[in-house]
Amino acid sequence: MALVLSACAATTQPPPAAPLIPAFITDGIEIGRDGLCYATDTTPAVIETVTAQVLDQAAVLAPDGTVVTPASYRTVTRQEITRERAEITFETLCPPAYTEAFVQSLQRALALRGFYGGPVNGVMDVTTGRAVQDFQRDSGPDSPILSITAARTLGLARLSQDQIDRL
Repeated sequence: MALVLSACAATTQPPPAAPLIPAFITDGIEIGRDGLCYATDTTPAVIETVTAQVLDQAAVLAPDGTVVTPASYRTVTRQEITRERAEITFETLCPPAYTEAFVQSLQRALALRGFYGGPVNGVMDVTTGRAVQDFQRDSGPDSPILSITAARTLGLARLSQDQIDRL
């Protein structure tokens, strides 16, 4: 009987290890009252340098309309804020979703779109986070935390009911 139990114990496989999720993911995610996970991102202000010609002295005209003294202009260069700094909150995947298989799928999806060039190893590392950030920067948060919208766009998360209704 002891031999049978030891044989069974030897063939039992340990449960899969929990995925190693870096602090830049887990520290930025909170569970909302609705049970969904959210992250916050601070988008930086965008400042542009603008150069303009400003009228310094108006033209002087003779009574017959001819130009006595032409107008003079000066060049003015100034900085303008074209987008204010803003803090946005977005829905994201809860940390248990970041399994090795999910992260491998994420890495493959980002690689197919030209955002990820690292190994498909299932590790949510800084390189993968940077690829996520690059992918969603133009249409979502400028964050290494994957938004649910980006996950859906990549085909890695279930569509919302609104998105299904629009199909």
